[in-house]
Amino acid sequence: MFQPNAVAPGGRGSATNPHNRFEKLAIELEPEALVDEDGQPIHPRTQFLRDDSQSIISYNDSPDIPFSAGLNPYRGCEHGCAYCFARPYHEYLGFSAGLDFETKIVVKENAPELLRAELSRKKWKPQVLTMSAISDAYQPVERRLQLTRRCLAVLAEFRNPVGIITKNHLVTRDIDYLSELARYHAATVSISLTSLEPELAKTLEPRASPPSRRLAAIEELSAAGIPVNVMTAPIIPGLNDHELPDLLAAAAKAGARSAGFTVLRLPFAVAPLFTEWLDRHAPGHKDKVLSRIRSMRGGILYDAKWGARMKGEGFFAQQIKALFDLSYRRAGFPDDIPEYDVSHFHVPTDQLPLFAD
Repeated sequence: MFQPNAVAPGGRGSATNPHNRFEKLAIELEPEALVDEDGQPIHPRTQFLRDDSQSIISYNDSPDIPFSAGLNPYRGCEHGCAYCFARPYHEYLGFSAGLDFETKIVVKENAPELLRAELSRKKWKPQVLTMSAISDAYQPVERRLQLTRRCLAVLAEFRNPVGIITKNHLVTRDIDYLSELARYHAATVSISLTSLEPELAKTLEPRASPPSRRLAAIEELSAAGIPVNVMTAPIIPGLNDHELPDLLAAAAKAGARSAGFTVLRLPFAVAPLFTEWLDRHAPGHKDKVLSRIRSMRGGILYDAKWGARMKGEGFFAQQIKALFDLSYRRAGFPDDIPEYDVSHFHVPTDQLPLFAD
């Protein structure tokens, strides 16, 4: 059983704001500026910043990623996962990959309108759009802003396929749109399930839904006819890899049709941030975890090599894959998620036909 050594500051995955690698200057506050009048640490509040970008769909050509187009109304993520590979993307905005990533959330308020305009263009080629590939489209603020829901409304109207990746039970709020899309083989949901131990999940992913709520989301989505995949990700060798059999068994029992996994990735600022997390919460696991990561990454904490960055290499990588494959078979996944179908895509119009029946 995981025993946390400390509580994340203010429910955050990071305790610091490391220097932005693109900035020459950095601000260092005096110690007295970091505490209140009683000497207690001042925890940063979450800020929401407007993003006036005029595009909403991004593209990638990575051979490691099974999709080429994605959209997300948010940049940065309140979930504050200590291991999140997306943290360095916040540095492109002039922020830090640490606390800034969790507390300075950039919001694309016009995301649904931009999406509608893009799908209405004659040059748009119907294809799967993935939501939450970088930051979770169902992070807590979505409950209030409903930008993801409004984007799903547009996708349902156009019948354009969408694949959602999330670790928040809030996705069940949108079962109406998702089930409508699923009728046309145009929607799947992947639930990220990292651990079944509540305390480990709470410190690793402080503001995400607890494991029990994620399993409940799988049940509710599956009952509504929405194909659900589970991502046991990331697998952290020496910390949660032993949970693979139980994770997969629980996911299959809840109704997931398939599952996958990735191993921990620690690019750029994520490596020192995650090392700090181990110091705070799991000092007894630190040496074992970092040693195994290095053994899977050619002696370093991160190797960005195509084909290996998602799974790792070497003995421990092979061991994790073998354990996953065996556990997958024993869990009895039906492995029957249908292929996405773009043939039902259409551009809705209010214009009346020239000749009525």
